[in-house]
Amino acid sequence: MSDSSTRQEATVWQAEEYTIREEPYYLPIGDEVQLFESAYEQKIPVLLKGPTGCGKTRFIEYMSYQLGHPIGNGASSGGPKPLITVACHEDLTASDLVGRYLLDAEGTRWIDGPLTRSVKIGAICYLDEVVEARKDTTVLIHPLTDYRRLLPIEKQGQVVEAADGFLLVISYNPGYQSALKDLKHSTRQRFVSIEFDYPPREYETQIIAHEAGVSPDIASELAKLGEKVRNLREHGLGEGVSTRLLVYAGKLIVKGISPRRACQVAVTWSLTDDVEVQRSIEEVVTSIFE
Repeated sequence: MSDSSTRQEATVWQAEEYTIREEPYYLPIGDEVQLFESAYEQKIPVLLKGPTGCGKTRFIEYMSYQLGHPIGNGASSGGPKPLITVACHEDLTASDLVGRYLLDAEGTRWIDGPLTRSVKIGAICYLDEVVEARKDTTVLIHPLTDYRRLLPIEKQGQVVEAADGFLLVISYNPGYQSALKDLKHSTRQRFVSIEFDYPPREYETQIIAHEAGVSPDIASELAKLGEKVRNLREHGLGEGVSTRLLVYAGKLIVKGISPRRACQVAVTWSLTDDVEVQRSIEEVVTSIFE
């Protein structure tokens, strides 16, 4: 077998490894699906903005699956797209994304990082909470976000052109931004931005019912709780309760935990350690689940 055939088989195997096979549940709220499809077809990098637990990660998983099925104009892009996700943190280095040389029993060998693998196999690369990464790390994505679509690998003296299907997607939570942790303008203006927020009560009810397996009535009460708790942000609560936490509460209720106790451990205690704010949340819980 030729080296080119071996490399081709390895690329196919890697793509299969990162492909989502079952359709993730996602309930579209606005035109975010159409916007993402259009950006993907035009090879435009995408920035997802929104609070914690509002569905950004689920959305990108849903889209990576949907892009292999009939989209917008009725065309199909040839099967679910591989998705490689990187959870960014303050110690994330350029080598963590691009790759590094490792020493093993057979000598020194190069290991591609997640960004390089994405570029080579034509995957969607999702950098979650990108503002947590070091500033010098995020700069390396710039050549991938314009017409060049190139990834310089300095340690190998190579420049890799992104394969068809590659798309860079980043996300961050504007609620946590500060002067020290915000996207540089030179980075921000390389992406189109899709804003997310917690869904309206009727949509959130459907999501909770589906994800937690609770009755529509319980799901509706949990969605009401979420709406009311988010209104407490003006009274000392740093951030509103996420849809994710409401789903957790629902899952506990399904297993026989009383609604008030489930909300206490999944919502009240998870959101804050401030006793006064906890008391305010408990009052809201009690008014809904008597």
